Amino acid sequence: MRNIILFGAPGAGKGTQSAIIREKFDFAYISTGEILRNEIKNGTELGKKAEEIINRGELVSDDIIVGMIKSFISANNNKDLLLDGFPRTVKQAEALDEILNSLQRGEAKVVELEVNKNVLMQRLLKRAEIEGRKDDNEQTIRERFNQYDAKTAAVAEYYKKKGGYISIDGEHGTPQEISVKLIEVLEKL
Repeated sequence: MRNIILFGAPGAGKGTQSAIIREKFDFAYISTGEILRNEIKNGTELGKKAEEIINRGELVSDDIIVGMIKSFISANNNKDLLLDGFPRTVKQAEALDEILNSLQRGEAKVVELEVNKNVLMQRLLKRAEIEGRKDDNEQTIRERFNQYDAKTAAVAEYYKKKGGYISIDGEHGTPQEISVKLIEVLEKL
């Protein structure tokens, strides 16, 4: 079973690429951001807590996210996995390793979409205009970048040390051109 983590800074194109990848491969797909946005939209207790945290540009607690992921992986243990937005901290990466080991799924592989921060800012502000997302204003985006640099970037280093890391240029080319590169990598994993 493949355990693929689609990785990158906010706005790198993880959601766009996941949609393209899912057309090609039969992955069980989970996007923590998507789940949290649905919880917020539906006004659940989790959604209310998450909305407060997200609107400050902070990350939702490990306990909440790890619980959602464990439940999802257990329910999809017979399929290849594509994780989008998880893990976001080294603690979450370690928790993922424990989950995968307990289910005898093997190691996770990280495929990072690398994009310059100025390009990311432009993408996110454009997305905010198009989708009307409250969490995509300049101040919140900068805080998300700070959180990413402080906590999430270390996840890439964690997987580099384990030998499970691949980087792809997520900046140059159309989404379809980037997905061609991504699909080539995934076919080899």
